[in-house]
Amino acid sequence: QVQLVESGGGLVQPGMSLRLSCVASGLIFADYDMNWYRQAPGKERELVATVTGLGGVTHYGDPVKGRFTISKDDEKKMVFLQMNSLKPDDTAMYYCNALGFDITSGETYWGQGTQVTVSS
Repeated sequence: QVQLVESGGGLVQPGMSLRLSCVASGLIFADYDMNWYRQAPGKERELVATVTGLGGVTHYGDPVKGRFTISKDDEKKMVFLQMNSLKPDDTAMYYCNALGFDITSGETYWGQGTQVTVSS
């Protein structure tokens, strides 16, 4: 019943911006930390950004620090990833992830992904 659906990906030129969205359903949003992961062809999946369910504390992977911003809307059960100054190395499939804590500890859910392609 839990669903995470990403949107907002596309093909853009280096230096441009893109905003990804993820809408969650079937879960108690406040019981999950929300994450954005990405995986490029031939590379391992990497954590891009995190926003905690409690307190909204954010964390970013080194490659995107200063360029990406994660945010969320608890009422709408949505999480966003604002991506600025995009680089070709940002090209990847981006996945929304929910990771439970407290009573939901150990639960994790994934979206289907949205493709981001940065041309060069």
